Amino acid sequence: MKTRKTAVGISVAVAIAILPGLVHTQDKGQPPPSSYMPVVAKEDFNITYQRMKAAKAGLMRRQAELLAGRYDLSNKAAPGVTMFRGKPVQEGVRVKLPRGTSWAELAALSPDEVRNRDLFPTGFLPLPHPNHPEGGMLFPQFHIDEILKQEARDLNRFDLEFDLPDHFLPEFPAPIFLTTRPDLGDVSKGKQLTIDNFYDIFNGTLNPKQLEGLRLLLTPFPQQQFNQTEDRRSTKPSRGVACFDCHANGHTNGSTHLVGDIRPQPFRHRIETPTLRGVNIQRLFGSQRGLKTIEDFTEFEQRAAYFDGDPVIATKKGVNILERGSQVHFMSEFQSLLDFPPAPKLDVFGKLDPKKATAAELRGQTIFHGKGQCVSCHAPPFYTDNLMHNLKTERFYKPRTIAGHTMVGDGPIKTFPLRGIKESPPYLHDGRLLTLEDTVEFFNLVLETKLDEKEKADLVAFLRVL
Repeated sequence: MKTRKTAVGISVAVAIAILPGLVHTQDKGQPPPSSYMPVVAKEDFNITYQRMKAAKAGLMRRQAELLAGRYDLSNKAAPGVTMFRGKPVQEGVRVKLPRGTSWAELAALSPDEVRNRDLFPTGFLPLPHPNHPEGGMLFPQFHIDEILKQEARDLNRFDLEFDLPDHFLPEFPAPIFLTTRPDLGDVSKGKQLTIDNFYDIFNGTLNPKQLEGLRLLLTPFPQQQFNQTEDRRSTKPSRGVACFDCHANGHTNGSTHLVGDIRPQPFRHRIETPTLRGVNIQRLFGSQRGLKTIEDFTEFEQRAAYFDGDPVIATKKGVNILERGSQVHFMSEFQSLLDFPPAPKLDVFGKLDPKKATAAELRGQTIFHGKGQCVSCHAPPFYTDNLMHNLKTERFYKPRTIAGHTMVGDGPIKTFPLRGIKESPPYLHDGRLLTLEDTVEFFNLVLETKLDEKEKADLVAFLRVL
């Protein structure tokens, strides 16, 4: 009997060795949770394309309904308030209140009362990606159209579109200001920088290292959704994306993505592209701020962020390994030249010049440095402390899953500089706050500062001139 059992065991082992897929194909259960993405496609690209393209309209309709339920999305510009090149700045609180309450009544409640009565406005909750289980880079249509026109490179996705209306996004093309040549003002010449035009615009203004860094920032490289494999979300095989497809003109166009350093997928945060202006004075980088230099971040973006933090799938799709001593350094040098827009009402200490500011702006500055507690994190002259702070937003709502996004709180958030803040909507790390008024209401509630309506209006007036 022992000999027979041994023989049977050997036979099974041989069968498994010859047919390694046998056990897998007979396993009908769900795969265990994994930190890795699937490398081998489970269906032909044409089937994936038809399936996801057919689902697109329904997904975008659901996202439009989610946004309309949270916000007033109408185009209402603030009279006489524009960005540098003239795009109107949106005004007013756009987050919708829970029925039967007011902002003053809400601010009077404790966090526990807001949480237990489920009164935290949905517009203050984390903002889901248009298809959170899928994720990936999404670009505003105006940027897609310009890149297609200049480079014949298509950044359209067949499965999704960008979700926020254009009037809540930064102006495009964005102006460019250089720390090395403040006398030139906007050096963009009103154009969107691409690999086709950067040399003509900057030859004679930048040194050779900086020109080479800019070239690399404008060069498309393979990325998770835009690559040449069957596992892509572009109709045709793609050359990829460039750093300045999100950080357009060294600023931002509002492009969105999901952070790569959180698993499982439902817990990943949406991220709204921050501006690169003033990056030379910042000291923390990356969604979890574990990177300490702009060189670290530049290298990390290509190796990990482009591929959702998965080096295995990056190898399949064509990861671009940058050489640290020349390429990374050159790219970082150009990024460090990007300056904030002019703020003519600020003095050399970053505070208002009383001779130039209005009464409302001066009152707003007083609130900023006092009752509003804004200066605790946003200290002049650049209005950042270069630290992380946990707002503990989970005090105000119970964990929930909306549109595939599990919301359990925001965790530590980097203090971004407020210089030029009116040029960079929407706000907070995921873009959930569409206007500065929304932002003031959010922090008034979360920080429990209990500002009245006049104080909030004055604070917005101050923020607009930073």
